[in-house]
Amino acid sequence: MTDTARARKLADRVREVVAEALEKRIKDPRLGFITVTDARVTGDLQHATVFYTVYGDDEERASTAAALESAKGVLRSEVGKRTGIRLTPTLEFVADALPENAAAMADLIKVANERDAEVAALANGAKFAGESDPYKKPVTPDEDDDEDDEA
Repeated sequence: MTDTARARKLADRVREVVAEALEKRIKDPRLGFITVTDARVTGDLQHATVFYTVYGDDEERASTAAALESAKGVLRSEVGKRTGIRLTPTLEFVADALPENAAAMADLIKVANERDAEVAALANGAKFAGESDPYKKPVTPDEDDDEDDEA
């Protein structure tokens, strides 16, 4: 049986250790402006997936991915030293799609707001197709007498 709380704690620690090691220990010039966004550890604590984002274009992302791949061993040994667990998890680095997803969501929200504004503008000057109150109401005897008097 796996302890998910332990896996979460280890994932948080792996994220912190990798981020600090990338900042202070790894001096690869290919490493761009990187942010470690998340880490996930499997239930058996054998594999860790580290998610990261890189500020820049596709070329900088590719060079950063290559730098992380070459520094994987150093980072794994650092994680092993600083976590103190018996078996150090293997590290896998995955580029996080969070910025692209956020930009796509922002564009969708912008389009929806523009359409809402168009509908509000059309509804502003619109009038009812029929009467303003289309529901039938029961006729009271006083209204019957008024109709006879007018005719």
